Amino acid sequence: MRGQYLDSLHEVFTHKSSIDARIESRYSFINNSIVSVTGVRLGVAFQRKLRIGGGLSWLKSDYSSTFYPIEITGKRDTLKRFLKFAYFCFYIDFVFYKTKRWQLSVPIQAGIGSIWFQKGKVYNFWGNDHKYLLALYEPGITAQFKVFKWLGLAADIAYRFSAKNNNKIRKDYDGPDSHYKVLAWSPTYSFKISLWFDQLYYEAFPRSKITKKFGPAVW
Repeated sequence: MRGQYLDSLHEVFTHKSSIDARIESRYSFINNSIVSVTGVRLGVAFQRKLRIGGGLSWLKSDYSSTFYPIEITGKRDTLKRFLKFAYFCFYIDFVFYKTKRWQLSVPIQAGIGSIWFQKGKVYNFWGNDHKYLLALYEPGITAQFKVFKWLGLAADIAYRFSAKNNNKIRKDYDGPDSHYKVLAWSPTYSFKISLWFDQLYYEAFPRSKITKKFGPAVW
């Protein structure tokens, strides 16, 4: 079984690679609220069975929390802050089942970045707000249905594990940190529309020099 897997993986790398460029949006939960995490990806794809690359992701939703720090006078203040995080990630996506229309794959990504609270909604990474290290690991599974050779519909579900210094965050803000616990162990899901421009070109211009060299379109 292991030998067959290695042979299959070796066979994938013997084919020409293509560019894997994507914009994606995933949904997750913070304190039982649904939030959106957006990302851009750039990598290489081998025979459409293995994709490897990196990218950048960030929290898109305007999620806020209220803190009650103690002032020098001894009175409690009320502060509203917006949660922000951004991280660089490495991803690998391997297809383990494929037919003409259907495809199942295992996407895995790991990332490292920063998480912080700030006054405004617009990202201000270079501000004076405290930044904390954020490390993530996210395995999942994706199901894809091909409508045409150049168009597909997909859905995936994953589970996000993260590591951060909760004690330091609680000390700095003197507020509840329950949302970090939810963020640390949180399922994610997304629905995608995939458009392969190279396959669309091969279908639209089957007699072109580019199609004859790199095509034709395939399922």
